[in-house]
Amino acid sequence: MDVVQINLPLPILSEGWAAEKDFQPIGHLSRAIDRNIEPVGPHFLAHARRKRHKRTFSEDDRIQAQANVKKVEDDDAGEISEPEDPLMLQREAKDWKGQDHYAVLGISRYRWRATEDQIKRAHRKKVLKHHPDKKAAAGGTEDDQFFKCIQKATEVLLDPVKRRQFDSVDEAADVEPPTKKETQKGNFYKLWGKVFEAEGRFSNKQPVPKLGNEKSPKEEVEAFYNFWYNFDSWRTFEYLDEDVPDDNENRDQKRHVERKNANARRKKKTEDTTRLRKLVDEALSLDPRIKIFQQEERNRKNKRRNEKEAEQKRLAEEAAKAKEEEARLQAEKEASEKANKEANKKAKEAAKNAAKKNKRVVRGAVKDANYFHAAGDAPAAQIDKALNDVDLIITKIDNEELATLTGKLNGKKDAGEIKQIFQDEVARLVGAGKLKEGEAQSLS
Repeated sequence: MDVVQINLPLPILSEGWAAEKDFQPIGHLSRAIDRNIEPVGPHFLAHARRKRHKRTFSEDDRIQAQANVKKVEDDDAGEISEPEDPLMLQREAKDWKGQDHYAVLGISRYRWRATEDQIKRAHRKKVLKHHPDKKAAAGGTEDDQFFKCIQKATEVLLDPVKRRQFDSVDEAADVEPPTKKETQKGNFYKLWGKVFEAEGRFSNKQPVPKLGNEKSPKEEVEAFYNFWYNFDSWRTFEYLDEDVPDDNENRDQKRHVERKNANARRKKKTEDTTRLRKLVDEALSLDPRIKIFQQEERNRKNKRRNEKEAEQKRLAEEAAKAKEEEARLQAEKEASEKANKEANKKAKEAAKNAAKKNKRVVRGAVKDANYFHAAGDAPAAQIDKALNDVDLIITKIDNEELATLTGKLNGKKDAGEIKQIFQDEVARLVGAGKLKEGEAQSLS
């Protein structure tokens, strides 16, 4: 961004202006106050130190700088103390893309977990040790190749974009998944937990769910594997790009290299996605909790199937019993109806026979009553009239009334008494509206 400087001069005083007559104060100074000033603060201490050791300003600054360097080295020694690889010290600065930036700064044990403060402190310590001026002062060579590697490592790791590109291809941070044999012999959660923790550094979604342990509920385990099967990775592979030529005249070559780099990135991204999917599949197949959940699910399915089969069997048995009961009741009903029919038939036959017998008794009673003739043998006309009247009475009464009439006539031999019984029956039928007055002429 261009900075434009604008010069604004102070306004010119008016002509004839004078401080003695034109100056106008806007306030008043307070009166002087006496205060006791104590000899404290860094500047007083520096003055006292110079007086005590009889140093000049430059001598004191140099000695203090050396003491600060020693203090930094002592402070960082406990945290950043990785031994330096002799081969790494001989690396050419131009080969910076192939170097391990974390190892160069001595923080390879932290890698992608290293904080910005740790990177700066590591850089400061390395600079104090490998600065070309310091080496020259100590009588060493003035080779600054490794110092340039330090500077490049710091530049990459303190730039969020460049560091993400380097972390994407940092194979030293990867954790190889254990084999099936190692998993079976070791602790599944400990071995595979490290693998997923290392892979989780590429996740856009944070925090990344933990693998858990044997006590993890089914919902958490399913959520864990769903997260990894739908993993949203920020991992890129620009760091491995072939350098694009800066020659503006060869634009075709530049576009060719850019297309080649883009294709290579897509290919590496696809390969990495396939690798991660295979890794998750393998972990899922070896996870002892999945086997337990599957067995529990099979048990639940078997239980539901057995319960369903038992319910179907129960319903079938109840249906069979109901059918048998229905058949039994139908058979009993048919048997009862048949028995009732037989009984009714017999009753009807008995009633019919009884009616026949009663009719014979009634007709016989007419004969015993001399056909209702007063004296001597009854003439044929009287006999026909008496029998017709008795048959008329029989047709007007039911079997019960016939039986009642028969009961009244049984044992009766007196003609007058028998006639009276018939006359009473005729009177009853006339009163009931079943006979008309005088319709039974022989009994009038």
